[in-house]
Amino acid sequence: MTDDDRSGEGRWSPGERILWRYRANAGDGFHICRPVTVVQDTDEQLAVWMAPGTECVKPVIADGTPVHHEPLATRYTKPRALRHESWFGAGVLKLARPGEPWSVWLFWEPDWRFRNWYVNLEQPRVRWAGGIDSEDHFLDLSVYPDGSWRWHDEDEFAQAQAVGLMGAAQAAGVRAAGARAIEVIESWGHPFSDGWERWRPDPAWPVPALPADWDRTPAHVSS
Repeated sequence: MTDDDRSGEGRWSPGERILWRYRANAGDGFHICRPVTVVQDTDEQLAVWMAPGTECVKPVIADGTPVHHEPLATRYTKPRALRHESWFGAGVLKLARPGEPWSVWLFWEPDWRFRNWYVNLEQPRVRWAGGIDSEDHFLDLSVYPDGSWRWHDEDEFAQAQAVGLMGAAQAAGVRAAGARAIEVIESWGHPFSDGWERWRPDPAWPVPALPADWDRTPAHVSS
């Protein structure tokens, strides 16, 4: 079942805990997993909360170097490993609308002063019983409370193409998706106009645990 294919059954209820995962671009399984709590799940949007201190899975260079500390020239060619780490800083609210090739994340300071939105360009999400799966497309946007925006990670986007992780046609599609996202930003469409920056999590929600089988392969992957 894709993010577009939900007729009412199979929706998650507020407070349910699911996994938000990303496949490795080289196609060798999942390399990012974040347990999250469902805030809202409707035909129009999935909203989830990643609490501070959540145990997540992230990729690192095989010698333990954080990926973003590795020089760009070898960032996508050196062998990698997976590491379990607690999410640092304040929590993150993630919003995803069906079929859109991006999700929008909201960031706050620890005192709940709103900082910015972050548009993560990615494959439209695929739903399964335990969560959603996608693939990151390297290029991103930051959006600020005054309506201004800027590109992020253009160097990584170029390097991913240079080492063959993304072909020219796919890269053009990602750029086009970014242009569509900018149109939404500049018209102040959903979700920027929806007031989510004033949202707060239920203090009774526990921090979701990372399950031992976080990388299990659901039926949709082989279908």
